Amino acid sequence: MNEVRGITTEATTAAPTLSSRLSAVRPSPTIAITRLANELRRQGRDVIGLSQGEPDFDTPRHVKEAAKAAIDGGQTKYTDVDGTPELKRAIVQKFSTENGLSYDISQISVGTGGKQVLYNALCATLDEGDEVIIPAPYWVSYPDMVLLAGGKPVIVSCGEAEGFKLSAEALRRAITARTKWLVLNSPSNPTGAGYSAAELDALGRVLLDHPQVMVLTDDMYEHIRYDGWEFATIAAVEPRLFDRVLTCNGVSKAYAMTGWRIGYAGGPAWLIKAMATIQSQSTTNPSSVSQAAAIAALTGPLDFLAERNAVFQERRDLCLTAFNNTPGLSCRTPDGAFYLFPSCAGMIGRRRAGGRTIDTDVDFATFLLEEASVAVVPGSAFGLAPYFRISFATATERLSAACVRIAEACGRLA
Repeated sequence: MNEVRGITTEATTAAPTLSSRLSAVRPSPTIAITRLANELRRQGRDVIGLSQGEPDFDTPRHVKEAAKAAIDGGQTKYTDVDGTPELKRAIVQKFSTENGLSYDISQISVGTGGKQVLYNALCATLDEGDEVIIPAPYWVSYPDMVLLAGGKPVIVSCGEAEGFKLSAEALRRAITARTKWLVLNSPSNPTGAGYSAAELDALGRVLLDHPQVMVLTDDMYEHIRYDGWEFATIAAVEPRLFDRVLTCNGVSKAYAMTGWRIGYAGGPAWLIKAMATIQSQSTTNPSSVSQAAAIAALTGPLDFLAERNAVFQERRDLCLTAFNNTPGLSCRTPDGAFYLFPSCAGMIGRRRAGGRTIDTDVDFATFLLEEASVAVVPGSAFGLAPYFRISFATATERLSAACVRIAEACGRLA
């Protein structure tokens, strides 16, 4: 019993609760796997982590020097909510020079990493029940960001036979009166599959028939590509969609700046303004020092990219050969990014020592962590099974050792 101003009341027993929306959202599977691998390392295990998409290269020297100069110059105060005018001008120039896209700085948003930019856009536009088409395999965060924003993810399976890419016909079938966005990621995380200009043109022709559908294109891996594959982005391929496209990018992957947390986008001014409103009530501006570093990245030399891509391609080919020579595994060659998405269908139904059966790709990933001390992410986390994802953005000798461990472990399965 409680007394409030002389009034006796029954004590409340209701416990605080989380929002119902949160119950539909999963923690990031890639982060979860990385945490488990780190815990095993703390126990003394030599775990090779292939689960996290982070280049092992250092941030370019000229970028770090620009950050130091910003600190010494006193650039440590608040900036405009969604990016400094100087960084926005650098992004405008980047879009113009590299992608053939013409934006004004009022059409540019800068956030604390690409993930915040995507989330801001979804929060600013989705009402309960609005649908977002997401081709699978997908980056793990897309569906959950849609759910947090109140929308409904519409997953369209795009299997290996389709090159892990959305076809025009599949897009046409998925669109309804409630469709608000289509999400495109090229080159893709997790598969490395890239859309050609012709494939984007075919998707664009479908979208022209549905003026209510906007396109969120995630071009984060634009500069990491192989075998002469040419990058294209849909707003440039189909200019009539320009006012309906949010072209997202960032400095994390190509410039090895994951910890600096700078993502950006170009899009219609009304959307950019709404995204700034969302950001003003969450994080406010990205780090002022990181913004200064991003200017140096976007306006500085890119000669280091060719050398790094050559190393990535060497690592890609090493792992491809190993997996395709391991009975029960097979892997398609990616166009870009630094991931492989091998099939483990041939491992399903095999038995571990002790009699446990590998029934799913989650079982297989668990087996590799427990028996081979190699951390990978099961394909079901990306919406397609039975596969697993590895990142080859790690030291070549560690990749080679991981491939040997995986092959040996698979050979022990009955």
